[in-house]
Amino acid sequence: MMNLMHWRLMLAVADAGNITHAAAEVGMTQSGASQAIANLEDMLGAPLFTRERRQTLPTALGLRVADEARTMLDALGRIQSIAQDARGVARSTLRLASFPMVFSTILPPVLRRFRQLHPAFEVVSLEASDDEVEALLAAGAVDAGVVLNPAPDRHVCPLGQDEWMAVLPAAHPLARAGNAIDLAELAAQPFVLATGGCSVHAQSVAQDAGIAIADVRATVQEWSSAFTLVREGLGVSLVPALTLPDNRRGLRVLRLATPLFRSFALAASEEAADSAPVLALFSMLRSLQDDGVAPAG
Repeated sequence: MMNLMHWRLMLAVADAGNITHAAAEVGMTQSGASQAIANLEDMLGAPLFTRERRQTLPTALGLRVADEARTMLDALGRIQSIAQDARGVARSTLRLASFPMVFSTILPPVLRRFRQLHPAFEVVSLEASDDEVEALLAAGAVDAGVVLNPAPDRHVCPLGQDEWMAVLPAAHPLARAGNAIDLAELAAQPFVLATGGCSVHAQSVAQDAGIAIADVRATVQEWSSAFTLVREGLGVSLVPALTLPDNRRGLRVLRLATPLFRSFALAASEEAADSAPVLALFSMLRSLQDDGVAPAG
């Protein structure tokens, strides 16, 4: 049976061109979103999207359906606004920025819970690099954003942490050395540098430890590309645990001998720190943490 979530998801996929990102925007898991789109196509009896390796693009029919769905949801939004005005309920928007990996892993359950508790607040999600998130917060262009490794004295709400993991070709001599590897030993190997679109990556992690990665054979933004190159024996890599693929055939994943982590937190812009949506989101997160329910980590 079709519901409003189907149509919101359909538009999110059409706009993002990616089911994972769309799922995070509407507060669903990637697998749940894929199943919902499949169910919608089954009910309509025709494909709405074409699936390519990295993109999910609307078909000609999908574009027409998306236009009608957008009109329908816009009309519904106006109806809801009229009803809320009649009840004296203020509606507000929360503009939230983060980098893609967090949108697809950490934020979906957080945003899903937020929408359940505060349906009057509309969440508008914006993807950006970690540096861009900081710039958007400083400019007041967003109300809140996910920041990496915040300073101890910064006023933020923690979201969790992610461990840095070594990834080697399964046949690499160091892959058989044990369950952990020294960072300096890893950095001395031919290296595949993956950034994930962030300024905090293997190179910066090594530099902070006083170690140089000298032999970078390839630099890629997508984590999946790094895993492919490691499988092909081009080099080793260092990646966050949340990015590790389910299929690790051809790969050997090791912890660092001295574990290193990156932490995530939610920061508010100065202009929006006391706004109702930001206060509601931070209050919800603190309540979850007080109850021992951490979003991630």
